[in-house]
Amino acid sequence: MAMQKVLVVEDTKEIASLVKFKLLSAGFEVTVAEDGRRGLELAGEIVPDLIVMDVMMPVMNGLETLMNLKNDRKLRAIPVILLTAQSTEQEIVRGLEIGAEDYITKPFSPQELLVRVKIVLARPKRSTF
Repeated sequence: MAMQKVLVVEDTKEIASLVKFKLLSAGFEVTVAEDGRRGLELAGEIVPDLIVMDVMMPVMNGLETLMNLKNDRKLRAIPVILLTAQSTEQEIVRGLEIGAEDYITKPFSPQELLVRVKIVLARPKRSTF
């Protein structure tokens, strides 16, 4: 079976490195983007199995990026886990309403992130129609 591809969209280098390291050591193929616009470009190029994305980023924030993904027929079925310091109920509900599969608040446990990634990837794929 081919390695599953995860796109990490995170502007904080230390967090991006930590997430990348954890996912690589678990056997995932990992690509990192530093902002939402680049994340969208890379999603279109590599069509990852999952996207782990920060909400507060320069250029295009995570919620805007998520809306763009969900409006793209080729990309809308890719599950997204939002990773953010924004932990108010309103923020979480908004992210889930737009289409995120899961929401992890910072600071986070790398092990918990890995388990959540595996759980989301184990779910049946959604239809793209």
